[in-house]
Amino acid sequence: MCGIVGYVGERDCTEVLLDALSKLEYRGYDSAGIAVFEKDRIMVEKSKGELKNLREKINKEHKPDGHCGIGHTRWATHGEPSDINSHPHGSKRVSIVHNGIIENYKDIKNFLIGKGYTFISETDTETVAKLLDYYYEGDPVEAIIKTLNDIRGAYALGILFKDFPDRIFAVRKDSPLIIGVGEEENFIASDVPAILKYTRKYYLLEENEIATIKSDRIEFCNIHREPITKEVQVSNLDMDAAEKGGYEHFMLKEIHEQPTAVKTTISPRINNGMPDLSECGLTPEMLKNYRKFFIVACGTAMHAGMVGKYVIEKLARTEVTVDIASEFRYRDPIVTSEDLVIVISQSGETADTKAALHLAHEKGAKVLAVVNVKGSSIAREADMVLYTHAGPEISVASTKAFSVQMAVMYLLAYEMAYAKGTITEEECRRLTAELQKIPEMIEKTMECEDRCKYVASKLITATSLLYIGRGLDYTLSMEGSLKLKEISYIHSESYAAGELKHGTISLVTDGMPVIGVATQSDLLEKTVSNIMEVKSRGAFTITVCKEGTEFSEGVMDEVIEVPVLEDILMPLITVIPLQLVAYYTTVLKGLNVDKPRNLAKSVTVE
Repeated sequence: MCGIVGYVGERDCTEVLLDALSKLEYRGYDSAGIAVFEKDRIMVEKSKGELKNLREKINKEHKPDGHCGIGHTRWATHGEPSDINSHPHGSKRVSIVHNGIIENYKDIKNFLIGKGYTFISETDTETVAKLLDYYYEGDPVEAIIKTLNDIRGAYALGILFKDFPDRIFAVRKDSPLIIGVGEEENFIASDVPAILKYTRKYYLLEENEIATIKSDRIEFCNIHREPITKEVQVSNLDMDAAEKGGYEHFMLKEIHEQPTAVKTTISPRINNGMPDLSECGLTPEMLKNYRKFFIVACGTAMHAGMVGKYVIEKLARTEVTVDIASEFRYRDPIVTSEDLVIVISQSGETADTKAALHLAHEKGAKVLAVVNVKGSSIAREADMVLYTHAGPEISVASTKAFSVQMAVMYLLAYEMAYAKGTITEEECRRLTAELQKIPEMIEKTMECEDRCKYVASKLITATSLLYIGRGLDYTLSMEGSLKLKEISYIHSESYAAGELKHGTISLVTDGMPVIGVATQSDLLEKTVSNIMEVKSRGAFTITVCKEGTEFSEGVMDEVIEVPVLEDILMPLITVIPLQLVAYYTTVLKGLNVDKPRNLAKSVTVE
């Protein structure tokens, strides 16, 4: 969730740390801090709020002058956002930054208090810093190993020891951390964009591997102090892709990148006009023989999974269960070695989704991961991986990741249906050809942008609204509602339109906006009937529908039309106006589109 950076080399360490942290702001945070060796002291500066607050504080009070240090952007878990609770935390001899959660920190804290230690923050992280200090007897690696034996939970740690001013120590479990490799300088970071300005080379730090990072060399060992040799990775991320490229916000840029992202994702998986997922080891024979399919994900990725469920069941006539990852592992699911569990995660680091992967393996099932980040934890641990080649998604609100996840679900459904014999080769080729047209159709759908902006102007004073739909439209209404509420802070709920009469319609008041998604031809009449029900109770009705759809006069206050596709493919373009309405509502309210309050891009803790 939060971001870790570290630097050792000849550059101005403070400037490198602040610059690198700025590249991780998209991950979500509520405070920031750095610790830099200044001669024989570790100088710590930290501040609540945005990174600019920290920079202003440093410029006003004291700028640490050194060449080795660590930095952090915090997303509060233990203790409120404050200067005191901000990272780094430490003692006289140790300073650390930490992503994750230490589950047994209270026991450790009580133990250390009994040993005479005092605590100034409410964080779990401070207990790790003090525990490192407790075990430190001149050998940093030994202190780290003893500390790891005591703590339980998820962690990525960047550590400074006062006696070793020329190096950083790093270790991780369940939270991501990479080691950047430069020329006479090296780095640590939570994610590649933080160091792209300086290097494209990096090592992936595996679970409980300990790294010792100096400017001229990097050493790795395991918790038994056995040396480890690792392979250098090279990032192919485009620096320009991590910048706004002339757009006002990352979210708008990423909405407009969807045609390219979808094309880049599906094109390599189509061979001679047919879907081909063999790159990940998934064969038609395997798809034919699995007993049951589970799709497990969180948030927007879960909505993509719901689209996948609908399309797979309709075409392949096989049972698919979609689970919220945070519920899957606790409901004791009936998963066997004959099943395939599909986990979807943009970052590949989502904690609950990763836990679901582990549970699936415990039950003997194979796991297919649909992720966007190469080398991520989920990608490395899954049996098979389908990468969604969307490029970096910086805005917290996911847009292009959702579209490429859906696109992969369609390819999977087509290949599965053909393998099971529920569609002919001719039909599979036709569907695949239609999918290849989607990038162009998304471009055409973007023409509704001005219309979406106008509709958004009608929502900015709303305190609550509803999204409704049926079938695939219901899934899209869930995604539209999530987008609006997470960035505009307007309370919004989505409901299956047919459920309105079972209680929800009591919420409708005069002037309340209700957004109906109505693109499914066989359900259109019923959905329109539900929209009329809320209209008759005073709702301000907005409908997203296919071009040329006709309604009775006075039923719809506003209409947003999208191009006509066959019903099963409509989610791939219907999502565009829903994203744009959420975006422009937020812009018109003057809020921070890319970094909404309380949210993080990559949820690496439960």
